[in-house]
Amino acid sequence: MRAEGFGVKGPRGWAFRGVDVAAGPGSLVALAGPSGSGRTCLLLALTGRMKVREGHAEVGGVRLPRKMAAVRRFSALAHVPGVSDLDPAFTVAEHLREAALLRRRFAGSPLALLRSRSTRTAENRRRVDAALEAAGLDPLTLPKGERTAVRDLERLEALRLTVAMALLGEPRLLAVDDTDLKLGDAEAAAAWSMLRSVADGGVTVLAVCNEVPAEADVVVRTGDAPGGGTAAGSAGADGARGADRAGEPDRGGGSDRPGGAGDADGAAPAGDGGDTGGKAGPGGTAGGAADTGSAGGAADTGDTGSAGGARRDVNHEDDEEGAADAFAETGRA
Repeated sequence: MRAEGFGVKGPRGWAFRGVDVAAGPGSLVALAGPSGSGRTCLLLALTGRMKVREGHAEVGGVRLPRKMAAVRRFSALAHVPGVSDLDPAFTVAEHLREAALLRRRFAGSPLALLRSRSTRTAENRRRVDAALEAAGLDPLTLPKGERTAVRDLERLEALRLTVAMALLGEPRLLAVDDTDLKLGDAEAAAAWSMLRSVADGGVTVLAVCNEVPAEADVVVRTGDAPGGGTAAGSAGADGARGADRAGEPDRGGGSDRPGGAGDADGAAPAGDGGDTGGKAGPGGTAGGAADTGSAGGAADTGDTGSAGGARRDVNHEDDEEGAADAFAETGRA
């Protein structure tokens, strides 16, 4: 996966802008930043479900935004509020059965219909068991087994279920929103361990988070750096996996890479693969980004000095509406 100058804009403002990403196959990519910084928009854009206004990307050898449908065919979403929500009244078995039927209807081969019913049933069972194992969800540990309703699941169990459903289609790219939301330290560690295992199996994983996990190969930061502009950086090098990662900006607005942090005009220099570089909005003010993943969430916007050194506020409502309109243009994924 490689993206350069990625940006999504609605009629009333930018959701995110000037994002650069570089990650190899089987990488765990963390999209880190505060709520309202454009994380979900970026997640949807990289999976071909939201049209970008500027920049381009290549995902799995497919060019974006030219061939969004092709990227959707080999990517899957897990736990994206408003897009792939679980039904609280459905049981675990019903969710898995529905996901298997949808996969067979829209992604399966027409020749599969020529097989006997018992053969198709056995194939579905094999896929479900493999997906549950990869997601680390054992139905036998649930209060009512596979008949447990979603409303009775713990937050981590529901996350594992959505990941299992997404893996039924055997995607090459898996996108997970709000990975560490409402999870304790131990639960968050278990969730990241599960996603690390999925990535080690050859699936590239995009995961939105608030806190950067140690398991991540590449970190893309959304939101505003302390010195103005958009933060750019990634986790330190991991010798075991041999992943190349760039430095992370310090709290003073600087960076451990040559070139420093955001300039006076609100733009941060682009980093290596996996980093994001912020672009200044009109008048030298860093453009804010909105997160479509949380309904009604307020947008966080950059606040940098203009040419005369004065500060001005960015209209949060306009930025949030801009992201919502950008999502609305694409329709439900």
